This record gives sequence, structure tokens and C-alpha cells, in this order.
Amino acid sequence: MAWDEWEQLKSQAAERHSAKMELNQLPADPGGGGGSGDGPQGDLRVSQKDLATVGDAAYQLHQDFTHFSTYARAASLTAAGGLTKQGFALGAALDHVAERWADQTRSLLDATAHISNHLDYTKGAHAGDEVYIADSISSISTLDDGFDHRSGQN
Repeated sequence: MAWDEWEQLKSQAAERHSAKMELNQLPADPGGGGGSGDGPQGDLRVSQKDLATVGDAAYQLHQDFTHFSTYARAASLTAAGGLTKQGFALGAALDHVAERWADQTRSLLDATAHISNHLDYTKGAHAGDEVYIADSISSISTLDDGFDHRSGQN
């Protein structure tokens, strides 16, 4: 390999590396905030109602898919058994598909249960946090009132 070619390859690699670095940087004016210019605006906002809706949808998907996927798997296994008894090689293939279906079903059901349970847990944990914060703030307010009273401001 000639030295000129080596230097050219190094230069190209350095250019690709610097291009990647530019993609990983936040532009000076990110835009997209749509705000009044009072500072950067976040694009992502979520409320407890939004989280509850997602959790409910995950729970409903889990319930519905559990119900309907059981019928689909049972029908597939019955058909596979019938085809196998009649000597069709397709029976073994359909049985294989039904087993893969069961594996994928378990994955989806685990994921939806995890989402639903996590959002329920998060809602409860944040509710506890809210109570703790409110208690802490009211304690600070009481303490501040005591200082104000002692200094003669009340």
C-alpha cells in the first residue's frame, strides 16, 4: 500500500469520525420548543392521567390477548394433530408454529404485564412521594413561621 493511499484513508476516517461527533451534539438553537422564548422548552410531557391510560391499555391488551391467543393455539394444535394422524408432514410444521406462537405469546404477555405493573407501582410510589413532600414543605413552613414570629415580623 502506498503512503499516499494510507494518508488518504486516515483522512477519510477522521472525517467520518468528526461527522459522527457532530450528530451527537445539541445544536446551538434546538428549536421545536414552540415556547415564548423564555428559555428551552421540553418536548416530552406526561401526566398521571397519561400514564394511567397507558397502564390500562397494557392491562387490557394482556387480558384480551391471553383470552384470544389461547383459542388460536388450541385450534392450531388440534389441526396439527389431525394433519399428523392423516399422514401429512404439514402437521409437524403446524405443531412447530404453534409452539413458537406460545413462546411469542408468553413474551408479549410478560411485556404487557410488566408495563401495567410498573405503571401501577410508579403511580403508588409517586403518590407516597407527594405526601412526603407535602409534609416536608408544611414542616418547613411551620418552622419559617416560628422564625418570623421570633424576629417580630408577625
